[in-house]
Amino acid sequence: MYKKYLKTDIIKRPLYFERMLPFISKDVIKVLVGQRRVGKSFILYQLIEHIASENSGANIVYLNKELPDFNSIKSDSDLLEFVKKFEKQTNNFLFLDEVQEIDNYPSALRALLAEGKWDIWCTGSNASFLSADISGSLSGRHIEFEINPLNYTEFIEFHSMVHSAESIQLFLKYGGLPYLRKLPLTDEIVFEYLKNIYNTILYKDVIARHNIRNNRFVEDLVVYLADNTGSIVSAKKISEYLKNQRINISPVRVIEYLNHLTKSYFVTKVNRSDLRGKRIFEFGEKYYFRDIGLRNSILGFKPADINKILENVVLNHLKSYGYDCYTGDYTGREIDFVFEKNQKKIYVQVTYLLASPDVIQREFGNLKLIDDNYPKFVISMDELQFDNDQGIQHIRLKDFLTLKF
Repeated sequence: MYKKYLKTDIIKRPLYFERMLPFISKDVIKVLVGQRRVGKSFILYQLIEHIASENSGANIVYLNKELPDFNSIKSDSDLLEFVKKFEKQTNNFLFLDEVQEIDNYPSALRALLAEGKWDIWCTGSNASFLSADISGSLSGRHIEFEINPLNYTEFIEFHSMVHSAESIQLFLKYGGLPYLRKLPLTDEIVFEYLKNIYNTILYKDVIARHNIRNNRFVEDLVVYLADNTGSIVSAKKISEYLKNQRINISPVRVIEYLNHLTKSYFVTKVNRSDLRGKRIFEFGEKYYFRDIGLRNSILGFKPADINKILENVVLNHLKSYGYDCYTGDYTGREIDFVFEKNQKKIYVQVTYLLASPDVIQREFGNLKLIDDNYPKFVISMDELQFDNDQGIQHIRLKDFLTLKF
């Protein structure tokens, strides 16, 4: 029954697919999470195709709550009734797209998992459904795969482009939502599409899901984050800013709404850490956008914002390779990013151009303070490749975006 729902124009994303292959037929629920329209469904299609080709007897059942064919499935009992109609003795595979739209779905997943007859894969567009629902009732019985927008190498593949200054410019402006490959890459068309995605995320995954009544505040909060991308912010500072806009919101409520935006995979919160004391600062985190195109659709693609955009793109690139991130503070000197994965670290400074001795001293000097042997990079859009300085490597953005980590 799944075949009529599959797409024929699938472009594979091995960056994620290869992480998932070892978990096929394992007795855990596999959950693909990420922002709307980042391609979670297409990765499910890729998995379905792979299983069908490798296992001729596979009984594959697919359900997508965004399709009208499945409108009647509203609750856990509806889901169980639907699945049982197709169940065989063995070799059953269940794929559930946007499962959070089904009331009390963890109860159904728990029952199916207990039977041991189904290999279960799910997608969801809000981290709240995972943390509050699956993690709470199925602790230790699930694994999460975070799906991100296209990174640059995926972007040029999806758009059949060659690596060039023009393709980088398009990526920095329009971002990495996969559907853009079907649209003419013009500001009028792309930003209209991105604004619609932004509205869907904001109103469905944030405002409606959390029963927020003050829509204006959430909209203004997103504009504030777009204008302050990569800057240290605090709930108190945002609250004071909004008071100047005649919006009276307490810092506690600001924190609550920031968490909603983070859990919808719309923005990424980057905490600050004291690199000497190795403690996380309680206040003053930074926020970046999961997709830079969505950020630009809110405020436009302006030359004055180039440093913010570059930081955001560098962050997203390493996030696509599974790195966690925080921003570092070393005796009052800021390190833009500290990336960690599998007990490895990468220190990164990002700047538009190394255009003066002062800029060079700031970007390289901050990294020189750190006396460990982990890689340290300064990334910029300079055409000239600077030599290493005390082991700190300069990488041009056009080279960095093609690196695999």
